[in-house]
Amino acid sequence: MEEAIASKLDIFAESLGAATRESFESLGAMGIMLWRVITAKPKSEVIFEQMMTMGVSSMPIVLLASMFTGFIATWMVKYLAGDFVGLEYLGMLVLKVVLVDLGPTLIGLILAGRIGARLAAEVGTMRVTEQIDAMSCLSLDPISYVVAPRVIAGFVMQPVLFVFGSLAAIVSSQLLATFALNLPAATFYNSTHLMFQMSGIYMGLLKSFAFGGIIALCGCYFGFNTTGGAVGVGDSTRKAVVASSILILIANLIVSQMMM
Repeated sequence: MEEAIASKLDIFAESLGAATRESFESLGAMGIMLWRVITAKPKSEVIFEQMMTMGVSSMPIVLLASMFTGFIATWMVKYLAGDFVGLEYLGMLVLKVVLVDLGPTLIGLILAGRIGARLAAEVGTMRVTEQIDAMSCLSLDPISYVVAPRVIAGFVMQPVLFVFGSLAAIVSSQLLATFALNLPAATFYNSTHLMFQMSGIYMGLLKSFAFGGIIALCGCYFGFNTTGGAVGVGDSTRKAVVASSILILIANLIVSQMMM
């Protein structure tokens, strides 16, 4: 019995060690890829194309998710603080929650599933169909032509989506407060300036900027290193979504602690 338990513990320790080593190797490799993206010289028209694909096409789902984010923030604030500060301060608290934490994080997690999976599948398909190898044979840098435009577009468009998403969340929160809680719209919006600070907007934009880079970088990294044909593309897509979601939560904690 003791030998069986010891054997299972050894297997668990080996699996945990292997997963930890692989995670740090992937982080190091993504750091190298990011440096190559920074030093690359991608074409501007390709960057704008990716900005349209990753940003404008993602606007409907971001607005929809932001509306429900506003609803969630309203009920959450009412439940946690409504009895202490009163509904007349609801707008102030919702604005703080949406701009600083809930808005950028939820939008980042949603886009990790949409954009991260798309990038991993797209770049992974280019890898398994040897399009990336063909670029290398023609003395073209795949990082400049494939990875850099997507990563740059991710960095740029995520803050833009955050701005529109935050506006949608605040308006939806006010509508819910007005029709469900009988809070006048003027009272809701007048309270928003009481604790309004530019540092909250800066924190939200910085988080969105970091999340956009994480999503695009994870998608491109795992897609770029795809092996094993169609099955490998599926594995790369899964790894990209999982890795970007975990890194978003870690980056959220780090940025919050840095700017508090």
